Amino acid sequence: MSPSPIYLGVVGVGGVGTAFLSQLARFPNPPKLVLLARSSQTVLAPTPAYSNIPAVDWATAAATPSVTKTGALPAEEIATYLASAPGRAILVDNTSDINLAKSYPTFLKKGISVVTPNKKGFSDDLSLWKDIFSSAAEGNAHVYHESTVGAGLPVLSTLKDLVATGDEVTRIEGVFSGTLSFLFNTFAPASGPSNAQWSAVVAQAKELGYTEPDPRDDLNGMDVARKLTILARLAGLEVSRPDSFPIESLIPEALASLPSSADGITEFMTRLPEFDSQMANIKDSAEKEGKVVRYVGSIDVSNKAVKVGLQYFDKDSAIAGLKGSDNIISFYTKRYGSNPLIVQGAGAGGDVTAMGVAADLIKVMDRLQ
Repeated sequence: MSPSPIYLGVVGVGGVGTAFLSQLARFPNPPKLVLLARSSQTVLAPTPAYSNIPAVDWATAAATPSVTKTGALPAEEIATYLASAPGRAILVDNTSDINLAKSYPTFLKKGISVVTPNKKGFSDDLSLWKDIFSSAAEGNAHVYHESTVGAGLPVLSTLKDLVATGDEVTRIEGVFSGTLSFLFNTFAPASGPSNAQWSAVVAQAKELGYTEPDPRDDLNGMDVARKLTILARLAGLEVSRPDSFPIESLIPEALASLPSSADGITEFMTRLPEFDSQMANIKDSAEKEGKVVRYVGSIDVSNKAVKVGLQYFDKDSAIAGLKGSDNIISFYTKRYGSNPLIVQGAGAGGDVTAMGVAADLIKVMDRLQ
């Protein structure tokens, strides 16, 4: 007896969404893609047949003669459409939209499972976190969000396994931002002194596409704080919000209030060299101790303390030895003793993030069939 078909709605066809569709098209037994949406347009499979939309890319899907094309749909309408499918449905949210994330309970209560790399919903108010998971239980639906931390790396699943098997997690520490990893690995390499200027390294990272369009969105530490909030909650700490613990911003105070417009970003990049001496002093201080500086997040589970910021590390440490834009997350637990369980690898990029999303989708499909 063949398994019942599973119906899929996908929102977001940017970098991660496009890579995800490409991977979905190669599934040996794919779900039926019946909704594909981007910010201003939606493609729907006609009801009641819910015929399959080609999953190759947005243009192919939108050009399919049988589909219905419409403007952006509210989350409630998307949920109603998916809930009406003649079988179990899954929403894949490849956006970073907080409003869609706040609607996850609506989907879950209707029995629609959620798979997403969108960290906004899981790191916003603790009340939303609780609502998401209680709604999943109420609707007998599933929530998978591995790619909210570490892209395709098995960070959340590792932590969940440690907790579920009764290990005592005492501390979590690591480099959680591919952007900041690249910046510090280039600015202060463990291999020896570097003459690189901080502003030049930031400009290089921006040119390579490693930073957000406005680099301040990386330098303010909030992305790392969101990831720490998710991990801390999974470890059992009731962190209220990502701004409820210390976050060290790398944005010079004089440049923090510049507008986020194109002109504001240009002015930020133009004036950043004025503050190179501040970062050079930090690098030199570490060097005098025989260490390097890195931007890390840490969770002291025992003392319920979370913080994000600069720390010095020995040059032969695993964190100091990172290359490129890799992430590294160390789990210190009672079971593993003084040697932490380490997850390391590419923690950013459309393809690896989409892989994490696709792997989560397969896990949900397995649980629904």
